[in-house]
Amino acid sequence: MLGRVEWKGNSRVDCFNEAGDCVEIDWDHGPTPVQVTLQMIGACSLADIQIGLKDRPIERIWIELDADRKNTSPKVFTKIRMTYHVDGEAPVKLVKRLVEKSHETYCTVSNMFKPTVEITSSVVINGELC
Repeated sequence: MLGRVEWKGNSRVDCFNEAGDCVEIDWDHGPTPVQVTLQMIGACSLADIQIGLKDRPIERIWIELDADRKNTSPKVFTKIRMTYHVDGEAPVKLVKRLVEKSHETYCTVSNMFKPTVEITSSVVINGELC
């Protein structure tokens, strides 16, 4: 895997993968690199959930993330709380198992943090905490 980050002036950088796809970051006028890192934990896990729900009629999936960081540098994550929301026809047991498997095995991003960060999760299906 290759990547490149290129400064574009002021607080802007362009982040490229080996295919040339670009993600633009402006840490003064958008998400900071740390915020993007937190969001990528959610994006990676959300992909696991969506793939696991296969052909079920799902209207919407989203994850709310709340993180604590150390007060001193380096201000690394210490705790991350993830609330998984699924609107649609999704069995509670299946969603909970998918969330568990995501953090045990499949979500590469959250697994990179597992040794040093406490990650907890809850599941809300159709507006109801399960």
